[in-house]
Order: sequence, then structure tokens, then C-alpha cells
Amino acid sequence: MTRVDGRTHDELRPISFERGIIAHAQGSVIVSFGRTRVLCAVMVEDGVPPFLRSTGKGWLTAEYSMLPYSTPSRLTRHSEHKQGRSHEIQRLIGRSLRAAVDLDKIPEKTIWIDCDVLQADGGTRCAAITGAFVCLLDVDNWLQRKHITTDSILRHFCAAVSVGLVDNEPMIDLAFQEDSRAQVDMNLVMTAAGEFIEIQISGEEHTFSSDELTQLLALGKTGIQELITQEKRLLQLDT
Repeated sequence: MTRVDGRTHDELRPISFERGIIAHAQGSVIVSFGRTRVLCAVMVEDGVPPFLRSTGKGWLTAEYSMLPYSTPSRLTRHSEHKQGRSHEIQRLIGRSLRAAVDLDKIPEKTIWIDCDVLQADGGTRCAAITGAFVCLLDVDNWLQRKHITTDSILRHFCAAVSVGLVDNEPMIDLAFQEDSRAQVDMNLVMTAAGEFIEIQISGEEHTFSSDELTQLLALGKTGIQELITQEKRLLQLDT
């Protein structure tokens, strides 16, 4: 089956990371998954939420939004519907990145991750997670340069990708035209070791078999390994 952009079923869209674009952030990147573009910025602040005070632990949290011009029809800022969807996605981003960071190494500090969708063409939450992790590479270096930490706060590399069944065929990294007619839609977050951080999957008025689930997981795992290879290449460029 020929996809809308000519890719094979197991081929990611062109991925790019434009780093260091926000002067006041400790880490920033515009991540592109094809036509989807997300601005991620990370800042470190003193203090933690009340439930963590005096525990010696740090915290990491995320905010996510789609800017009004990110889709063909202008989005209204902070509408009730968008707030609900954004809240669910930013919780996913926070959970995913907390799994990648040793928060015991940043006591009484909070890592804030802001993800703003500049242009949406499917897979925005996966692009946000992957881009935010690239920001954390820079934050990790900054913390060590400032002698806030003595070694890396990162437990492992991680990335996220979408997969789905479209016209009964498994596909990876769905563009909007594919995602909008997918029979099954999955967002997958994994570590470099192949361990799962989060699996979000649902049938869109469609059921799926255990064999189809296995195919989607295998396809997503391959794509995530490719994304993590690109993340590690960025780290090598820094050394």
C-alpha cells in the first residue's frame, strides 16, 4: 500500500532536531516529524510541589499546547475542549520523562518542560516526548557545568512513536490523513533497552487481535530504536 507521502509501512518521516534556539531555557529544540513541528523548552527552577518538600527529591512536570496556527483551521486558545486534551497529553509527557530522570539527583528543584505545537500533521505527542528528551540532554550538561550535579541525571534514553492499523495494514509514524482513518491507533514510549514506559492503544470503532497487537509493538520498537540512535548521535556531536 502506498502511503500519502510515499513511505513504506515501516518508515519514519524525516526527523530533525534544531537545538539551542531559546536563550533563557537550559534546553530547547524544534523537533520535526515530517510536517509536524513542536517547540520544546526546558527550564530548571528552585523548589518542588508541596508533597515533595523536605523529601530530598526533585520533580519534573510538563505543559503542552497547540498554537492557534498549528492546524488548517485556527484553534481557539485555552478552549475547554483543548484544555482537557492538552492536560491528558502533558501528563503523558511528564510521566514519560520522569521515567528517564533520576529525580533524587536534583533535590528541591523542578524541571519544567514546555511543548508548543507549531504545526500539526499527526504524532504531536510523540514528537513532543522525543524532542523534550533531546532538551534533557542539554539540561543534563548544564546541571553538571553549574556543579548542581556531579554526574548525569539521565537513567536511560527514551523516545516515542505512533503506530496504527490503516486499511488493515500496520504503519508507523502516522501523518494526519492516516491517523484520521486509522482502525487502531497506538502511541508507544520506550527506553533504549526496549522496555516500555507507556502504551496507549485504542480501536477506532474496530477491534484488533493479539497478532495485530504484536505486529504494532514490533513496528513501534524498531522505530523507537531508530529515534534513539538519532538522539545518541546528537550526544556524540556534543563531545
